[in-house]
Amino acid sequence: MLTLQVQKPKLILEDGRRTDGRRPDEMRPIKMEVGILKNANGSAIVEMGKTKVLTAVYGPREMHPRHLALPDRAVMRVRYHMTPFSTDDRKNPSLSRREIEISKVIREALEAAVLAETFPRTTIDVFSEVLQADAGTRLVALMSASLAVADAGIPMRDLIAGVAVGKADGTLVLDLNEEEDMWGEADMPIAMMPSLSQVTLLQLNGNFTPEEFRAAIQLASKGIEELYKLQKETLTSKYSAYKEVN
Repeated sequence: MLTLQVQKPKLILEDGRRTDGRRPDEMRPIKMEVGILKNANGSAIVEMGKTKVLTAVYGPREMHPRHLALPDRAVMRVRYHMTPFSTDDRKNPSLSRREIEISKVIREALEAAVLAETFPRTTIDVFSEVLQADAGTRLVALMSASLAVADAGIPMRDLIAGVAVGKADGTLVLDLNEEEDMWGEADMPIAMMPSLSQVTLLQLNGNFTPEEFRAAIQLASKGIEELYKLQKETLTSKYSAYKEVN
């Protein structure tokens, strides 16, 4: 029986740069915009490199069925979904086990930031659609959801910003691309509320030494501060323009 072995590509080139031309500590191009869907209470789209995620938020609104409502806080319902055209091969439109798991991860991260106790017996529905996938979709979806919740006017302790740090050819790299996600030795998505220094999501696939882990946290913090600044600028620019018009 003949078996084909796929050779791992070189992820760090001779000049020390990555396959997409970035330095190890450099992130992909980032774009953020809020308030793009008129029928949602809040909405946002976030792009990191080729990864694009659109999020719509509805609520707080009455919970249906009512017996699922909680007397002391709002219930957050989150759906993370990859569109059939988001990947190279057409994806089945129904929710996969991975999407259900990531929905839960995003919900738990958001619950740490949202002041759900302000709206008892209601629900806040968050729908994140991955329009194009190229690594880091859960973090891009989480940031898009955080912006959309803020755009809906729902009180929050802080915005959530997140980025992945990985290891490619033995080198720590910030904001993995698809090749590094697939072939690298480690992948650690991390998200936090920067002004509170509180981590809301931390996962690790692969292995770091204790020294690499500490360095990875420092590298992620650098990227998160940059993302957090852009999130605040995105919200400020929209509502500053709205205030000037009115």
